[in-house]
Amino acid sequence: MLCPFCRSPLAPGAPECPACRMTFPRTSALLGVLPRLTTGISDGGHLGPHEVAKLLKAKETLERKFPQVMLQVVIHSFPADHPFGLHAFWVFNAASFAGDTHRGAENHTILLAVDPGRAEGALMVGYGLEPFVTREALDHLLELAGPAWKIQRWLDGILTVTEGLDRLLESVAVLDEAGAGDEF
Repeated sequence: MLCPFCRSPLAPGAPECPACRMTFPRTSALLGVLPRLTTGISDGGHLGPHEVAKLLKAKETLERKFPQVMLQVVIHSFPADHPFGLHAFWVFNAASFAGDTHRGAENHTILLAVDPGRAEGALMVGYGLEPFVTREALDHLLELAGPAWKIQRWLDGILTVTEGLDRLLESVAVLDEAGAGDEF
């Protein structure tokens, strides 16, 4: 994992970045009040009703196939004065989408944050998924969605990511069934 502020390598569960000393409390102090978000899909008015319904169906399909996983989609324009990854880190931790009972290794939440103002997205995964999905794989999914976001086709990009997450989690499940990894 990389520090969302300075992009230096972080050890899993590290309380602060060794390079810039950024911590979650410092991030919250820097970024201020969390925007109003809803659990599941939090759209800032960038999707139409039919698009929201299609996204909800894709989200439910993924969660039905992988019941331990919770997908959170946030579409929000964040201030440009800080890196988008920092905003995604802050939202993931401050909003506590997984709730109090799913912390640490029990956190299998995936946050897909899309910033329409920047035409980019970010993926954050809970600690329970970090051993199974690589940053490179998540970045690749974002790269695949990038062209759709560049032309403001938010749903197309999000569906590209959710379909990729399905394939990625399926590959992890197949490895686990073969005894090559721990169960997530």
